[in-house]
Amino acid sequence: MKGKSLYLHIPFCRKKCPYCHFFVTGYKKEKIDAFTDLLIKEIKSKEHETPLLSIYFGGGTPFLLGAKNVKKILEVTGPAKEITLEANPEDVTFEAMEAFAKAGINRVSLGVQSFDDGLLTFLGRNHSGAKAAKAVQETYDAGIENITIDLMYDVPNQTREMFQKTLATTKTLPISHLSLYNLTIEPYTPFHKKEKSLELLRPTSKDSTLMLKDAVAALEEIGLKRYEISAFAKSGKESVHNTGYWEGRPFHGIGPSAFSYIDGARFQNICNLKKYEERVKNNINPKDFYEKLPHLKRECELLMTGLRMLKGIKKETFQNALSHKQQEILRLLQEGYLIETKERLLLSPKGLLFYDDVAMDLI
Repeated sequence: MKGKSLYLHIPFCRKKCPYCHFFVTGYKKEKIDAFTDLLIKEIKSKEHETPLLSIYFGGGTPFLLGAKNVKKILEVTGPAKEITLEANPEDVTFEAMEAFAKAGINRVSLGVQSFDDGLLTFLGRNHSGAKAAKAVQETYDAGIENITIDLMYDVPNQTREMFQKTLATTKTLPISHLSLYNLTIEPYTPFHKKEKSLELLRPTSKDSTLMLKDAVAALEEIGLKRYEISAFAKSGKESVHNTGYWEGRPFHGIGPSAFSYIDGARFQNICNLKKYEERVKNNINPKDFYEKLPHLKRECELLMTGLRMLKGIKKETFQNALSHKQQEILRLLQEGYLIETKERLLLSPKGLLFYDDVAMDLI
């Protein structure tokens, strides 16, 4: 799929979750309109194709922009096939989601994480399982039928039975997409400070694998087919935006800390709200990091990310990388981590369970 995408990072949060490693800052309602104007100014400074393939409001909590400001931004960006807004279940009301739909949002990502109240408290979430389920239904009733939710497994104190109950609730909801993550404890987060004690409370590797298998089976029952390591979708509802990341499609990142990938170069805006404001106001590029990998290394990286897709990669597209990594590929094939067809290379069921190991060999 040719074209460009646009990612907007909205850093405001009412509360930062203890596992979150993204750049966020405290929410102050009076800052929102001025911040929106900064985003619009940065968007206008970028050359982008219209129509865009996808627009993604991420964060942070982009719901806090409000429908009025989302509409202002979309009037500048122009239309896109897929326009996603992230939201927390506790913020969702029918009226709010109806307003976002009228503003141009046609896809919503809800940070559910679990339908178990105990785990939600442990994860620092501000919603209950019942509220999360209600948020999905209200979003759907408001006219946004393309809904994706996030779920976590391999969480300390989580049992397989608890996860199965979360999956049972999931099966009753009108969702078209789901992202499934095992909890990763990232540096510089509150969870990282107590990582050793938390690791002792993790499910066993056997139970973690069984949870993943439970999820695949349960989601297939409601028509959500696994199309990427962590993503499941109904036919035609695969994420246009995220697929672009995995397949190396160019995209502009707008807002503090946002990454871009243009013409084979990757760069990031400064991770400081005040400095971002100063630079944009003064017509200074807010870019703070830049790298352009040599062609072969970039191809190897795209090979690695492309393998996240269950359909795998076209061998003819990655001839240089496959030749460069010939010994590693052969070993991964022999050990059963990869499968080779006439035209494609893809992860085996075993490779799907150990993707990180495969990636380390190919990067």
